[in-house]
Amino acid sequence: MTENASNSNNGLRKLSSLQLLNFCLGFFGLQFAWQMRIILSGPVTEGLGASPFLFGLIWLAGPVTGMVVQPVIGALSDNTQTKFGRRRPYLMLGAILAAIALWAFPNSEGIANILAAKMHVPVPVFGGLIVAAIMIWVIDACVNAAQGPYRALIPDNIVPEQHAIANSYLSFAIGLGSVIAAGTAPFLKWAFNYQMSVEAQFIMAALAFSLGMTWTCITFKEKTEEVKKEPEENTKKRTFMDDFKTFLHSSPEVFKICMMQFFTWVGVMCMFIFFTQFAIHTVFSVPDLTTASDIVKESYAMSTAKATNFSSVCFAVLNLVCFFVSIPIGILSTKYGNKKVHIISLLIMSISYLLMTMTTNVKLIMILMGAAGIGWSSILSLPFAMLSEYIKKGSEGAVMGIFNIFIAGPQILVCTVVAWFISKCAIKTPLGLNYHWEYSFLIGAIVLFCAVVMTYLIKEKQEA
Repeated sequence: MTENASNSNNGLRKLSSLQLLNFCLGFFGLQFAWQMRIILSGPVTEGLGASPFLFGLIWLAGPVTGMVVQPVIGALSDNTQTKFGRRRPYLMLGAILAAIALWAFPNSEGIANILAAKMHVPVPVFGGLIVAAIMIWVIDACVNAAQGPYRALIPDNIVPEQHAIANSYLSFAIGLGSVIAAGTAPFLKWAFNYQMSVEAQFIMAALAFSLGMTWTCITFKEKTEEVKKEPEENTKKRTFMDDFKTFLHSSPEVFKICMMQFFTWVGVMCMFIFFTQFAIHTVFSVPDLTTASDIVKESYAMSTAKATNFSSVCFAVLNLVCFFVSIPIGILSTKYGNKKVHIISLLIMSISYLLMTMTTNVKLIMILMGAAGIGWSSILSLPFAMLSEYIKKGSEGAVMGIFNIFIAGPQILVCTVVAWFISKCAIKTPLGLNYHWEYSFLIGAIVLFCAVVMTYLIKEKQEA
């Protein structure tokens, strides 16, 4: 696709709606990887023997790699100069490696058996679980390696007045990609009575991610000239901690935006990490199968499949709403300000979480997940638009990477503290041991309201 360079501003371009849609196709493919990771990692690892707390620890892959990989890759991409561009090499490498790991993850037990046979050693008790944990770390590291530079393409190449709408288009792609990724298996079951295997769903994700990112790298042309950074007061080489301190102290509002993100993502991950387990064990009353025999697991296989499909449908509904409201949110934020729109969106999400703790009605839960999609759409775009007002030219990748710390850091709390808390809230039912998975949504509702308060305290530049 040829991009219009006539409306340029110091090399930055103003893109048409069609060009913005083309720009976000790689992010569309990336969502298949995230959705399979979110929806199916719980059933896969539980089947390999992961308890609620161990499952939370495995989920640490996301935040830890996010805190390490995105800042490092962001800073590296800021200083990368190749004929393929600054960001595109990282997008492609991340997509290729992630595709391999996406195929390997649901086959972890088989891979562990093959490795044990080749090495002539007995298969360890948690051999398959160890391989699965490694694959999750690879997937998360590679997705983060692609995601940060992708976000940085916006301030790199697009005029400032389009930053909010460009991020909204990414939110649009996240919504659409997630709907298709999450909804494919339930749709095939509903329309053709065909249950798509877990392995097939991960292969679908690998293909979508790699092909979508390849398309973006081919069709979206980066600025090729070297970015001139603002001169430093001295010539001493700056470290990551120097950039981190400068970032936080650049404006009081930057710190508030970071705190807003911190509370927001504690709430978001309470849903992403635990919703599928909530669906299986709370909504469909399947007891904990961590230590169950193969015969017991088989007896609950149909209920578990139904619950997993229900979880996929709920995530599809969440992201379908995100898909539909993403562009309107960008338009409304342009008219009324990012802050006001974001506050309302987060409030809707917080209330939806709270109501979810009070019901196991599948239709009501789907409606509440749809309402939460309004907040999810806003989370995917408006905080980045708020932050873009404070980014210094030439530091886009580093800033997006540092900002990701306040997305990844909260996930560590959820993976450890919240997972530990749920593991301590065991209940005995007529069917066997279970846990209060709904408590994750109560915690999420509280911290999302804290994010609302922090958002209210932010002064946007037009307000200052």
